Amino acid sequence: MTIPPIVFGIVLILHFVGLASLLGGVLVQVKDTIAGKGRIIAAMIHGALTQLVTGILLVAFIEMGGGSINNGKIGTKLAIVLLITVLVFLFRKKAAAPSWVIWVIGAFTLANICIAVLWH
Repeated sequence: MTIPPIVFGIVLILHFVGLASLLGGVLVQVKDTIAGKGRIIAAMIHGALTQLVTGILLVAFIEMGGGSINNGKIGTKLAIVLLITVLVFLFRKKAAAPSWVIWVIGAFTLANICIAVLWH
């Protein structure tokens, strides 16, 4: 079964939107995190979930179309986005998240970008 290119493209765009939401949420919190008052905001929660769901869909679409997947790369990216998702859910209701949480979410997000672009 082949997924229509428009469907694949829409899901890929949503994947990028999730990335922008997650990373944007982290960047918005940097000043407050330095002051010890950083929080997990809705943009980070929605971004993490969007990245997770659309990433799984993209892999499924490629597999269904007979394409080749680098399982090591995808497994690494999945593990990272799962860690991000767990962190945002664990600390979402705290008035202020520990500083390390925001920094780790940001670092893991950047790591996933680097893996996506640089790992061939």
